Amino acid sequence: MRKSLPGKKIIATGSLVALLAATTATPALAVSGAHHDVDKALKTLVQDGVPGAQATVTSPSGRTWSEREGVGNVETGAPFPHGSKFRAASVTKTFVAVVVLQLVAEGKVRLDTPIEEYLPGLVRGNGNDGTKITVRHLLQHTSGIYNYLRDLDLEEWRHRGAEPEELVAIGLAHPPLFAPGTSWSYSNTNYIIAGMLIEKLTGRSVATEIRSRISEPLGLRGTSLPRRGDEGLPYPHARGYAPGPTGITDYTEFDPSAAGASGGLISTGADLNRFYGALVDGRLLPRAQLAEMQRTVPAPVGLPGARYGLGIASVPLSCGGTFWGHGGNIVGYGNLSGAVPHGRRVNVVVNLNPAPPKVGDDLAKALDTGFCAR
Repeated sequence: MRKSLPGKKIIATGSLVALLAATTATPALAVSGAHHDVDKALKTLVQDGVPGAQATVTSPSGRTWSEREGVGNVETGAPFPHGSKFRAASVTKTFVAVVVLQLVAEGKVRLDTPIEEYLPGLVRGNGNDGTKITVRHLLQHTSGIYNYLRDLDLEEWRHRGAEPEELVAIGLAHPPLFAPGTSWSYSNTNYIIAGMLIEKLTGRSVATEIRSRISEPLGLRGTSLPRRGDEGLPYPHARGYAPGPTGITDYTEFDPSAAGASGGLISTGADLNRFYGALVDGRLLPRAQLAEMQRTVPAPVGLPGARYGLGIASVPLSCGGTFWGHGGNIVGYGNLSGAVPHGRRVNVVVNLNPAPPKVGDDLAKALDTGFCAR
């Protein structure tokens, strides 16, 4: 689920986990029992090495509750604040895919048209060919383009930031992993290009399009895509940590442009629950575009049954059925988020990344518990 890179390489904002809800209804929820089970799952996360963890659960009626364990600040011992802001990392990809699919619905872009038609000359060199890579290939990670994050050094890029063209160039410095459409490989470069596509088609920034098309209509007051150089997190927030040579190191401040349209979003658990609920319930995309988003291919991410659509993924639930969503890891934070159509929505976030190997499994189990606890 999480990709740890050698040495001080930046953590891939990809770690996807997402679960689909087909036609299965959410199990009946006895609040006290569910609170207990979710809290127990969070305790396991803390026992296995994260400073703190928080789960936010929203019922079909819209009632939201949360549980938290451990600390949001290791120096003061303060817990995760209620409504905590955090770096949502690759959950950004679902937002970007929604914007692209809205543009598809508006007739401004076609999924199966090569990216060369919209961004001429961008994708070329070392065997990469934008005349053969479609918009769909980018959104579904079937382009074969190398993941630029594998080559980023954390210490070099933490405060430096980057322009999208720089990040794409890093990815295109490598030959493609496979011919477009013939396999699947998670690549943040795909979504940097998708962000550039949005800006070319609209004449506005990705941040502006996310705000006007998603955040403002849904009332996501804690959600934003910050600009280059905007390294801080809005209050309230838990501090984000990463392993260091003498213990854990505070990495809360970080230039988000190194992730950009692939993973720079800031949000809250309640906001992400509202977003995924609105998406899978059909309130953000016309039926045809939502169906395209949910056309999936197998995704080898270490979770049985995982499949990936256009910026969203599906994984079976232990209690039956599946839900739709995404996950994200960036230095300091890891989270999983998703929703059952017309059912429950769940987000789980931790404030340590990279984290001990067992934490990835714990995080997936905590999310599953949020959906399945009775």
